[in-house]
Amino acid sequence: MPTTYLEAIREGLWEEMERDSNVFLIGEDIGAYGGAFKVTAGFLEKFGEKRVVDTPISESAIVGASIGASLMGLRAVAEMQFSDFITCGFDQIVNFAAKCRYRWNAPVPMVVRAPSGGGIHGGPYHSQNPEMWFVRTPGLKVVAPATPYDAKGLIKSAIRDNDPVLFFEHKGLYRRIKEELPEAEYTVPIGKARIAREGRDLSIITYGAMVWVALDAAEKLAAEDIEIEVVDLRTLLPLDRETVCASAKKTAKVLLLHEDTRTGGMAGELAATLTESVWEYLDGPIVRVTAPDTPVPFSPPLEEAFLPNAEKVMDKARWLARY
Repeated sequence: MPTTYLEAIREGLWEEMERDSNVFLIGEDIGAYGGAFKVTAGFLEKFGEKRVVDTPISESAIVGASIGASLMGLRAVAEMQFSDFITCGFDQIVNFAAKCRYRWNAPVPMVVRAPSGGGIHGGPYHSQNPEMWFVRTPGLKVVAPATPYDAKGLIKSAIRDNDPVLFFEHKGLYRRIKEELPEAEYTVPIGKARIAREGRDLSIITYGAMVWVALDAAEKLAAEDIEIEVVDLRTLLPLDRETVCASAKKTAKVLLLHEDTRTGGMAGELAATLTESVWEYLDGPIVRVTAPDTPVPFSPPLEEAFLPNAEKVMDKARWLARY
């Protein structure tokens, strides 16, 4: 039976809770209510209130308690109800958790789950993609799975990791994307991209929900004899530059796609990496398709205009293929 993206995360959390008694969950409404999106429904009944901790509405307290517990040998999985509100715990994440390993070699085995992304008409405070705030912070790991298989495998790897991991899960994928998962236990390594679609003419490098936009565009462009290769980064920090550069060398043309706003987005870092490493292999300019530099609109038509989609990708890809 196919498993949804949401259920895949749920399964990964459940398995790790059963496997390791040091793993616990903490966040707003995650226990009695089962979480804002019902990812943790039933966990309180199974694991008890000492391992499924409902908190006040205070992201700073959630992050601080998670760091302290992790320093004492537990493995905290903290849920931000919406990734937008991670800012309330920002100082503790980037100025404390991220630096403990560097300062005195102290592991901080915590995961911050951050439901992110638009397409749900949540407006400017419930739809952001704040991953780049953390990608530039040494000491953190940042993952953004696109598939149920990767969501389950990466949440398990994140929980087992001895450094703090930011786990961005796209709300728009929760119940929309389904996939058959192996019955046997598995993990997905942090820091390794995957080729989501093989192609010869042009590479689209992306992550999260935009992987599905890229695959949709690639399928439609195949009818025009433009074969697109789609690279799913899966992990943003550490970045799998080897896979990115190998795909660029193979196709010689690159389109960078992300839902985040343009300035300071992942595409800029990728463009610099490609320019430094494989410039001589490229047959055209590096092209970006991103959201514009505005807050996420609440109005459905405006949000649709704001978000990247297959049509926007196809327009840019056709132009780059002809270049």
